[in-house]
Amino acid sequence: MRKVENLSGDLGGTKEKKIIRFELLGAFSYGEEGKQAHGAGAVKAGKKALSFLQYLIVNHRRCISPEELIEKFWTEKSKAPGNALRNMLFRVRNLLKEMFPGEEELFLTLPFGYMWSPGVRLELDAEQFEEACLEAGKMPENIDPEQILKAIALYRGDFLLANDSDWAMVSRQYYRALYLDACRAVLPLLYKKERWIEMTGICEQAYRIDFAVEEFTAYQMRALIALGQAERALEVYEAFQEKLEQEFGLLPGGQIEQIRALALGMGRNGLQADDIFRLICEEDQEQHAFFCTFEMFQNIVALEKRHLMRSGQSSTLVIVSLGKEAAPATDSRRLERILLEGLRLGDPVARLEAGSYILMLAGVDKKNAQLVINRLDSSFHKVYRHSRARLTYQIAVLRY
Repeated sequence: MRKVENLSGDLGGTKEKKIIRFELLGAFSYGEEGKQAHGAGAVKAGKKALSFLQYLIVNHRRCISPEELIEKFWTEKSKAPGNALRNMLFRVRNLLKEMFPGEEELFLTLPFGYMWSPGVRLELDAEQFEEACLEAGKMPENIDPEQILKAIALYRGDFLLANDSDWAMVSRQYYRALYLDACRAVLPLLYKKERWIEMTGICEQAYRIDFAVEEFTAYQMRALIALGQAERALEVYEAFQEKLEQEFGLLPGGQIEQIRALALGMGRNGLQADDIFRLICEEDQEQHAFFCTFEMFQNIVALEKRHLMRSGQSSTLVIVSLGKEAAPATDSRRLERILLEGLRLGDPVARLEAGSYILMLAGVDKKNAQLVINRLDSSFHKVYRHSRARLTYQIAVLRY
């Protein structure tokens, strides 16, 4: 946010300025230095008048022209926007008198525009947050996590959350980006220092701001695992997976899947030998293919290649994709079901990306692999006749 030179210095004397503070991050509030702050509920103003006042507050460092205010708050079709502006300024001045009883004129009309009285100094939490973030960003190599945490603590919520004006939404995106960047910067530093509880708190708040950033879910899961809360880490994964699929039709990336696999393994800590043997023998009771992470799939393929060296047989890799006309979330679940139920018990299947999977047909040559593919394709379109997905396949013989 570009700052414009403060013109008030030319208008005031040496008298100490009264400090007025406005909280703009999260719920709007205001107050004078040393006095109790008042929340948005104490402001008796209409939606437009409050937005107008907040615009004046945000731009307190400069003189604002009548043309700028008319452009921001009245459309081209508005009748007599000049009169509307004067009426709005009258209302806002009365509003300021209610908010700050006993104060002299806080907002002035000058020949070239409008500005705050030189007798007051406005302090905004948004400006302090911005300054702290930018200051921390000046030393990326020697960055102090405490400095970033100080900035993050100022972010109590999105900028003027209740204001849906275009001008407020632009600023909201700016401060949100600053906040998310600060979270990204501090999480690896906290991770190195093993400050797990602080990490989970930051990740939870950042997730509420933008859940689609996988880093926040990944770091939260790592921290929970380190705290011995593997089950909670799996709950975080499941919530993230479900929301990502619902909102964007996407699935978690390989990094998240790796952490999930670690959480699953940690969940078995403390078992006796008999319990472990029983789990290994009984865990997969369902008679279908083996769905695994891509990393696990790579390990299975590596073992199969060693087996082929001894047996002299052949195996086949197949990539199955849904096509561009598919409904990503719905058809992905459908394809998973067809693959798991249509393949042999133990055939490994891994997700590459949303709507794309890789599978291995052990002991199957390219000709027979084509027969398997034809059967899978027929099953998909028979069960899901109304799907617009057009399955495509790529086959490669696994060589040792």
